[in-house]
Amino acid sequence: MKTQFNLSIQKPCTQNFNHFAPTPKGGFCDSCKKEVVDFSTMKSEEINTYFKNHSAQNTCGRFKTDQFTTYTYPTLTKKRTNFINSLVLGCIAFFSFAKAQAQENSTKEVVADKDQASVSDTLSLQETTIKGVVTDGEIPLPGVNVVLQGSTIGIQTDFDGKFTFPKLLKKGDVLVFNYLGFKTKKVPVLDTSSAKEVTLAVDLKEETIMLMGAVAVKKVYQSKSK
Repeated sequence: MKTQFNLSIQKPCTQNFNHFAPTPKGGFCDSCKKEVVDFSTMKSEEINTYFKNHSAQNTCGRFKTDQFTTYTYPTLTKKRTNFINSLVLGCIAFFSFAKAQAQENSTKEVVADKDQASVSDTLSLQETTIKGVVTDGEIPLPGVNVVLQGSTIGIQTDFDGKFTFPKLLKKGDVLVFNYLGFKTKKVPVLDTSSAKEVTLAVDLKEETIMLMGAVAVKKVYQSKSK
């Protein structure tokens, strides 16, 4: 069975999202005393998953205008679910047997691999100072929010568009750059193993119109899968 639904904001909020204190999912609005989820950085699949697992009744969100469309998320039928469960159990049994055989035949090799992995992981997780400058073309952008994805740790760019992130970062961390009227940009930290300091040059592009406020979800219809 597939469920389709539409998203809308009946009464847009006039607060400035860039002035909100950063939260793991967006920002905290002092006016309504709640978290505003930043859906503008999400893909359609992520929005589907969010509203499948959360009630829209108490959700405030920030969207691009082109995100107000019809979404669909499927629900597995009982027959298909039973088939998948049987398949998963079969795979678990097979891989458990294979794992036992591998452990029995190659104990020494596994120990060596763990030692090598430990050295490799230590190098890849080396923490580094991240600095940078944010621009619109050649024009520096002051006041851009720079936040570590999944946290509330962040900083704003200075008058010249420059910043030095307040926390040491490692390979795999992602910085989220957010500025009113511009597209939110995510920049991953790619390599910190060969430098004590990494400098980023981030160019933001103008954004489409954003809307923010209490989210309304309207179910369109349900169709049974054949």
